[in-house]
This record gives sequence, structure tokens and C-alpha cells, in this order.
Amino acid sequence: MGITREASRCSCPLPGAASKIPPLRRDQFPCPSRKAFYNDMHRKPATLTVDGLQIVTEAYLPDGHGPFPVVCLCHGIPHGSRDANDGGYPLLAERCCREGFATMIFNFRGTGESEGNLDMPGWARDLTVVLDYAVSLPGVDRGRVNLLGFSAGAAVSIYVAARDRRVTAVASCASPADFRILPNMDRAREFINHLRSIYAIRDPDFPPSASSWIDGFSEISPLKWVGCIAPRPLLIVHGEQDDLVPVADAYRLHEKAKEPKELCIIPGAGHRLRRDPRAMDIALDWLKKANNIRSGMPPASLHP
Repeated sequence: MGITREASRCSCPLPGAASKIPPLRRDQFPCPSRKAFYNDMHRKPATLTVDGLQIVTEAYLPDGHGPFPVVCLCHGIPHGSRDANDGGYPLLAERCCREGFATMIFNFRGTGESEGNLDMPGWARDLTVVLDYAVSLPGVDRGRVNLLGFSAGAAVSIYVAARDRRVTAVASCASPADFRILPNMDRAREFINHLRSIYAIRDPDFPPSASSWIDGFSEISPLKWVGCIAPRPLLIVHGEQDDLVPVADAYRLHEKAKEPKELCIIPGAGHRLRRDPRAMDIALDWLKKANNIRSGMPPASLHP
């Protein structure tokens, strides 16, 4: 069975529909050498302040004058363990940069090296400030600002895009339609304890109100906001065998969204689509089309 795509039913099957797909590795990207690649890009770390918290970011900028479209990569809630063979978001940022995008990666509050505690409305504010910073960088095209989000990061991307007209396109991977994981206070407390165990909630007195914290998830729920993205384009990518977010959520979001929209269901894929080569090929190809970047064109040849 091929990959299922709907644009309002656009079929474009890609090879490789096996049920078990190996994760992305650095050697899967046809870059002549790591040294050669870094000669064609610039990495710019920065620390931003949001609500008094330090949010750690890094920009990957193609060499040249641009202007280059921007893409912000938005991670999901951490799993708590990391595969030593996983290149993480820096690896994906390198690929996006090589494809001609000024690329932002960052840690939402409560994750990685950023300060604070995991909080969904706070994540939305983090992303807004990252966008402020991204469009301030020299050589970027402020008229082409994209979000590529994963899981809860995709949910936040949909929410922010619905409210921030600077965003011109959204690619959502494995987004929940809503946050049914928190149906009652007992489940919420279990989830809070889990987040403490992985150091995503760090302060002993956080959240001050569990019910208000849950309301924050409800406010961000993509089903409430996905219809507000149009007329800007939206891509929804989901794994057929996602064991965390049911594939039905992708269909619900697609049904609620307005044109232009595209849905892509990947057979055999699970939740961690960043590590599925098919998902990333689809997302990057779609973003390049949405930003008028021709396939196979290296960043250097984009220069005027």
C-alpha cells in the first residue's frame, strides 16, 4: 500500500512503504562532507527572554545574501530518553538549511537547556518570541515564514499560526486534534508526575493550579484553531500506526481545516515522524513548493 495523500485528494505515492523504517542517520543526507556543508552555512546561537525565562535557540543560516524563507522547527513533549544514534533537531535543521531555509531550532520552556516548566500557553509565547527573533535576522524573507511542528509542537504551531499572520505556511506532523490525554484530574496528576520525572516540570510548586494548567492544554487544542489558518497552506502528516496520537486525529483536523490543505498518511509509521525519512521527504518537498524553492537547487544557487 502506498502513502495516502489528500489535497482534496492528491495522490502522489512514494517508494518505501515498508512497515519498519529505520530512523534518519547523518549518512542519509547526500552532503559531500560535514566540513564542506558547514562552509555553506552559519550557525547562530542565541538566548531569548520570554516571561523572564531564558529560551535557548540556534539559527542555521544559508551562506549568501538571500533573502531566504524561514522555517521554525517545533519539537514535542520529550520522551525522557534519547537514542545515541539520533541526530536530533540539529540534524533536521542542517537539512532544512541545505534546502535553502533559514532554520530556527529551540527548546520550549521546561525542555533541554531552556528554563521554566512545561506549559502549553507558555510554549505558544515562546514560539511567538522565536518568530520575532527569526524575522529580525539579516537575509531572511519576512514574507515567507513557515512552521514545521511535531506532536505537541505541531499543536502549538497550529495555534500560533491561527493567531499570527506572519506565518505563511504550516506543516504539522503527528499533531493531536485535542488533548484527550487529560480527561480528568487523576490522569492530569499522573501526567504532571511523569513530567516531573523527565525534568519538564522542575519547580516543586508548579503548577500552582492543576485545573488551570489543564485548561491551558484545552485552549491550545488544534481542532479549535486549525480552521483559522486558511488561506495559508497547511500540510498534515500522520503515521498510520501512531500509538500515541490516533490517526483519526489527522482526519479530524483535515476535515476541520479549510483549503488549501493536504493530508498525508504514512503506512507503517509511528509517532516519531522526525525520524521517518518518508515523512521528512514529504514535509520538506511540500515546504519547498510552498516557498517556490526548486528541488535539487543548492542554497548557493538561490542567491541573486
